[in-house]
Amino acid sequence: MADGFAKIMMYLQYPFVRYAIIVGVLIALCSSLIGVTLVLKRFSFIGDGLSHVAFGAMAVASVLKVANQTTLVLPVTILCAVLLLRTGQNTKVKGDAAIAMISVGALAFGYLLMNLWPSSSNISGDVCTTLFGSTSILTLSERDVWMCVILSILVIGTFLFFYHRIFDVTFDETFARSVGTKVDRYHLLIAVIIAVIIVLAMNLVGSLLISALVIFPALSAMRIYRNFRAVTVCSAVLSVISALAGLLISIAAATPVGATIVAVDVAVYLICVGCGRLRGAAH
Repeated sequence: MADGFAKIMMYLQYPFVRYAIIVGVLIALCSSLIGVTLVLKRFSFIGDGLSHVAFGAMAVASVLKVANQTTLVLPVTILCAVLLLRTGQNTKVKGDAAIAMISVGALAFGYLLMNLWPSSSNISGDVCTTLFGSTSILTLSERDVWMCVILSILVIGTFLFFYHRIFDVTFDETFARSVGTKVDRYHLLIAVIIAVIIVLAMNLVGSLLISALVIFPALSAMRIYRNFRAVTVCSAVLSVISALAGLLISIAAATPVGATIVAVDVAVYLICVGCGRLRGAAH
């Protein structure tokens, strides 16, 4: 353990490690805030679907040699989030079918492009990094960090500003409509927030593991609390702790960053399940 601590302290001297921790904490915080709403509204798989869309957009950006890939990936993911929301309301194509259709198509299209026009000789390594986020979090530039900070502030500020409306839409959509709330507008807002978080989180855990970052902290908090505000706050705290612990363990043990963070999230969820049962037994 002493060796691991010394290794962590040594690596913290490098800017790229500090960048990874800052970005990891911010992404974990943003993901946890909207994660509670997604779980309660049964929109959990939207994150998974949009992550595949982001993968496809990133493949297109690589083929086109776009210097800053986020400038292409972010608007494409937001557009698909809006389309996914509209398509899910269509009686001919239900929500789950729309997610499967868009996500699988984008994933296949992206992988096909990466094979037809490879950006490097190591296609398998590029795909693995994009899907699982093994090394991309450790190659962030100062510009990437500032972009993450700005987008995170926008996401957190938007969530806090529209907190009561999001609460109404989450728990009683019918009542919200009856009192004049523009429910579709807030669904759209939620979809845009999800898209931004997905693009940010791709560098941290990769496109295949993003859903875990969004869902597990919310599920863990729900095992302990029943109040929406308490669940949201608890989810944010657990998510930040899990992300920070995962990053530090990854540095000390030289394990993949994304997979380590998700493993910590799973462990925290199991602990919360046990605490919830003990709390229930006590009452």
